[in-house]
Amino acid sequence: MALPDRPHILKPVRWRPYHLAVRLLARPVMYGGVFVVVLGLSKYHAEFIGDYDFTGSSRFAWALAFVLLLCGAAYGLGLPEVPRTPRSRLPMSLMASGSGALGISLVQLFVGDALLPRLVVFGSAALLVPWFYAMSTLAGAGRAALERRDRVIVVGPWQLEADLASELAGHPEKPASVVAHLTEDAAGQGAPGSRPLLEAVRRENATVLVLSGAAQADDNIIDQAAALHESGVRVRTQSLFYEEWLGKIPVADLGRVSLFFDIGEVHRERFGRVKRLIDVAGGTVGLVILVLVVPVVVVGNLIANRGRLFYVQSRIGRNGVPFDIYKFRSMREDAEASTDWTDERDPRVTRFGRILRVTHLDELPQVWNVVRGDLSLVGPRPEQPRYVADLVEKLPYYDLRHIVRPGLTGWAQVKYGYAGDEHDALEKLQYDFHYLRRQSLAFDLKIVARTTRSVLGIQGRGR
Repeated sequence: MALPDRPHILKPVRWRPYHLAVRLLARPVMYGGVFVVVLGLSKYHAEFIGDYDFTGSSRFAWALAFVLLLCGAAYGLGLPEVPRTPRSRLPMSLMASGSGALGISLVQLFVGDALLPRLVVFGSAALLVPWFYAMSTLAGAGRAALERRDRVIVVGPWQLEADLASELAGHPEKPASVVAHLTEDAAGQGAPGSRPLLEAVRRENATVLVLSGAAQADDNIIDQAAALHESGVRVRTQSLFYEEWLGKIPVADLGRVSLFFDIGEVHRERFGRVKRLIDVAGGTVGLVILVLVVPVVVVGNLIANRGRLFYVQSRIGRNGVPFDIYKFRSMREDAEASTDWTDERDPRVTRFGRILRVTHLDELPQVWNVVRGDLSLVGPRPEQPRYVADLVEKLPYYDLRHIVRPGLTGWAQVKYGYAGDEHDALEKLQYDFHYLRRQSLAFDLKIVARTTRSVLGIQGRGR
């Protein structure tokens, strides 16, 4: 029953393994270059200009901190993967190196000491612009082939095929396209000795096979899937495909999987403590920024947003306990009279309030909620009590998202954005469940980076 030798995957686009190798190596090589540039300039300054022992001085530690700052800025801006054209690569490279230089300069200004020489700070920023650009170009060299690499055959009802095709046309985590569809009957039945599923995979050069629940119960389909698996085709259930390629859990599986995974904040005590320490540290930094921003918002309110400075609203937090969330007011004073869902183009938003929303400054006072423990930096976004009461009645297992501390940002926010009605709330719930299932510090960092890109208006997916 072995599958006959298959032709090379995606022969028309000439995919080769080095495309994947180049894509995977671009980021670590980029970070290595940052390390070499900063420490190289620091060593040069110590040997030929300053005449001091670089590794034995405090400047060595600050140089490493500068490296981390530059790497963090590059990652947050999506380098090297996100920029897709030469026109977008250059400004992103400038912003990454400039942000790192500005950040260390602000630290030096705050402590009142020249922690690093200007040659190191501004020399590194200048040298890293072409380096970031080159690494972005390298990462994009094999992108077209890689994005067309996954060709999917769906075995299941027509609705499953339509749903997957629609989801993949949006912003998947791993690009793919549905190239064929077979019903369970078509894949499992046929003339004696026929293998319709094997033939379809060979004909379409498919690389991924997705099986519905009914298809998994058909012995003939499973036998063919086993042969395909041995030949290198990846076989996935609907739920696993959604998680790997789309970053969500399908609606049909929400109830089924809700008990079958650990949640970091609930089942791993050490994770919860470390996450809380990070929240307090991040919230404290946010409070400093809040103090600096308040005078600007006060002036803006006087011009085009007269009324209260802050807006306080009840939200549902961890374990279903209500709390007051703080924001800069962006709507008219009478906005609470309406019970409509908030929309991105809500007419109740004032002129200055729209600026606050576009820049996301209206969310900044929530750092106080983070410090108090009402919010985490990352988690499911909290909703108003009246919405929660309604959604708990209508959406399966909606209340499960309340067993963890809600977040200032979250996976559902970076993947889907605003929830304007019950349908949107159900879509976001699928992403929330995926976050609960995959909760980790690394995943939180990924969400923070995606949020940074969203705030800066940078489009594209990144890892």
